[in-house]
Amino acid sequence: MENFSEFENNNVPQKSTGEIISHAFDLYKGVFLYALLATLVYLAGSFVLQTFSGFDSWALVEDVRSGDSDIDFWAIPGLRLYYGLSGLLGMLLAPLYVGFIYVTNKYHFQQKIEFSDLFIGYRQNFLNIVIYALLSSIIVGISFSLCLLPGFFVLPFFMLGYPILLFENATATEAISKSFNIAKENYGTFLGTSILALLISLSGIFLCFIGIVFTVMFMRVAMYSLYCAYCGKPKQLEFKS
Repeated sequence: MENFSEFENNNVPQKSTGEIISHAFDLYKGVFLYALLATLVYLAGSFVLQTFSGFDSWALVEDVRSGDSDIDFWAIPGLRLYYGLSGLLGMLLAPLYVGFIYVTNKYHFQQKIEFSDLFIGYRQNFLNIVIYALLSSIIVGISFSLCLLPGFFVLPFFMLGYPILLFENATATEAISKSFNIAKENYGTFLGTSILALLISLSGIFLCFIGIVFTVMFMRVAMYSLYCAYCGKPKQLEFKS
């Protein structure tokens, strides 16, 4: 059984893009090793999928870096199967990202972090987390596929979903609805935060591509900081045997 008790700490960022990103940076430095671990788990799963599908991502990277502008991406062997399976992998690993947010929360409030904390999403609200991951990935994915730009304007509406699923034990539809409503009322800050967080998360691409391993999880911390700013102190999850 879970029960919730509020923290006594009031250390939450102000409702501005600069404060939220700064807050997220400070937290990310403290949970970096957990971010790296979560990313390596994803990469290991991705490697298995590539082996199964026959898709060679490194060959694609080399073609892109060589400046080849005539690449027919969908003609690359195994690419379609790989992306189909990677979507499934993303849903199954969504609880791991929620667990990383939980680790960030415990670090924020100077609580003892245990390795098992990273997997809390598989013990609490698992089904709703997976459903939310499916729905949000479809909506955001379609938005980015429409000449890329619409995706940047849709992304802010999903920035609070994972923290809401974790701290409020909400259903997938409740998380989407609450995240949308808060973002709608504070769209400028949400837009600025989501774009900056996305750019920071992807900045590792410029470090010979492999650098993204060290930056990609920053987006999850930014989600947490945004939740702190607009929803107040998160509630502490306590598990009793």
